[in-house]
Amino acid sequence: MAIYEYIAIDVQGNRYSGTSNDVTGTAVLKDELAKMGDTLIKATHQRSSRGIRPKIKQAEIVSFAYKFAGMYAAGLSISRCIETIERQTEIPALKYVLADIRQSIARGSSLRDAFEKHKHIFSDFFLGMLEAGESGGKLHETLEISATYLEKQADLRHKITAAFAYPVVVAVMCILIVTALIIFVIPVFSNLYKQLNVPLPGPTQTLVNLSVVVINWWWMLLSAIIALIFIVRFLANNPKLRAAWSIFKLNMPVFAKLNRMVVVTRFMRTFAMLISAGISLIKALDVADIVANNAKISEIVVELQQSIEAGQPVAASLEKYDIFPPIITQMVASGEEAGTLPEMLNKGLDFLDKDIERIIKSLMVKLEPAITLIMGIIVGFILLGVYLPMFDYMSRVK
Repeated sequence: MAIYEYIAIDVQGNRYSGTSNDVTGTAVLKDELAKMGDTLIKATHQRSSRGIRPKIKQAEIVSFAYKFAGMYAAGLSISRCIETIERQTEIPALKYVLADIRQSIARGSSLRDAFEKHKHIFSDFFLGMLEAGESGGKLHETLEISATYLEKQADLRHKITAAFAYPVVVAVMCILIVTALIIFVIPVFSNLYKQLNVPLPGPTQTLVNLSVVVINWWWMLLSAIIALIFIVRFLANNPKLRAAWSIFKLNMPVFAKLNRMVVVTRFMRTFAMLISAGISLIKALDVADIVANNAKISEIVVELQQSIEAGQPVAASLEKYDIFPPIITQMVASGEEAGTLPEMLNKGLDFLDKDIERIIKSLMVKLEPAITLIMGIIVGFILLGVYLPMFDYMSRVK
């Protein structure tokens, strides 16, 4: 199939632009628009759409969900909502995706099926909420819930990224400074010490050897780094290794508690949002499991579903696993008794969000001095290696 950017006139006489990727020519495009009552004015052939996977920021998806919900609540049809947002957006990738979705809906596709073609952009949670809203007649509510959920997830991701930005920047700067010293400074002192016939102590000899390797064998080091990146990416696609890594993150030193709380928050918030939209507990657990993307959670979900199907309360089932904080199980128990499970669970998760912020701040308090200390030790080792032979030479001269 080819991509066509076109200009058309709708039934009200309004001119608009769009993108189509499911047609084989302008004649087909004209017929497709005519079925919707629109008239094609101009069409421009673009590159092939095969293999296209446009990247769209999560913030844009959140904005789209809020706009979609507001327009639909105002009485606009689904096709008109998507068409309007398509016209308004200034992001080519999103415009392309919305045009494809709009055309799929015009051909009679269900809302979920139209969006599911772009699963790399719209999550399983979002697709599940669309299906629940469309089938249950609560599309406005489920879109609002989806937007709120995606916004909370984006905020959490932003907080974690912002918190760890400083350590990453310091580590990168340390690597760059050390590399510059090894390439440009160490060789100068090495030649000087050779001319002075000064014996090199252990730290200095280590730096000289490292400098020789980096300068003469940089291509091999670069090849090894590139090969390592490809190996890691290959291993990351192995289901067994990915599952083992997801379990390890829940028990790794220093970061285990934070990782556990983030996984639980993602899993339980998805679960709460889904059941508030009228999705059954079993189906909600399935979707929440996919969103959590953790092997340990997957094991727990299977047992949870069996317990719930056997008639056990959700709270009693959750209490069996220490990964869920007491505040969550208590809120679930209260929500089940009062018949307000989603609301009580969301309140518990808000408490958990605050705990995550405190843990991040606590980790930063510990990490920043540790990184500074490590950087000081590395720079100190380099300075020691550079000046030790000089001190030895000066003592001999005296």
